[in-house]
Amino acid sequence: MDSRILTVPNQLTFLRFVFLPFFVISIWYDHYDWALGVLIAAAATDALDGLLARRLNQKTELGAYLDPIADKLLLSSSFLLLAIKHKVVWWLTILVLARDLLILIAAAAILLVVGYRPFPPSLYGKSNTAAQIIFIFLVVSSTATNYRALDVLEGVFVFIVAGLTIFSGVHYSFVIAKRLSGPQT
Repeated sequence: MDSRILTVPNQLTFLRFVFLPFFVISIWYDHYDWALGVLIAAAATDALDGLLARRLNQKTELGAYLDPIADKLLLSSSFLLLAIKHKVVWWLTILVLARDLLILIAAAAILLVVGYRPFPPSLYGKSNTAAQIIFIFLVVSSTATNYRALDVLEGVFVFIVAGLTIFSGVHYSFVIAKRLSGPQT
């Protein structure tokens, strides 16, 4: 794994952090068309940073940490702001944020009690993140375009996100419990 910080993929990840306040401001002031543009730019840089990291052999430890943090900041901000704006139901927002908070607390506790333990994302966690990204894209798109056909997909994705959030949260709980009860290395 590359130890450099300013690789092209990492610079693209840093750019996603720069996009975050513009996305938040766009949503806050009901400029959903701008928010959609920022969301598309963030998605493009996310896809490009992963592709370039693999193609240019520039995977870094920093990038492995920053990439999911950038995703979580954008998603958490999206759910919270869109719930405040009455575009996303509060129960789903609370479910998504609670799962992430519980995983964060568990990771911190593990770090304090037994030291660093890598917890790479599972297939279920990745599926959950993908479903959340699609859902937020649908919400912002339908609001920006007033294309009501997206509302049907949005309604379906409420339940897909809820199901994956619960399932991946339970799965992470079992994985964490198993790792804590196993031999410490």
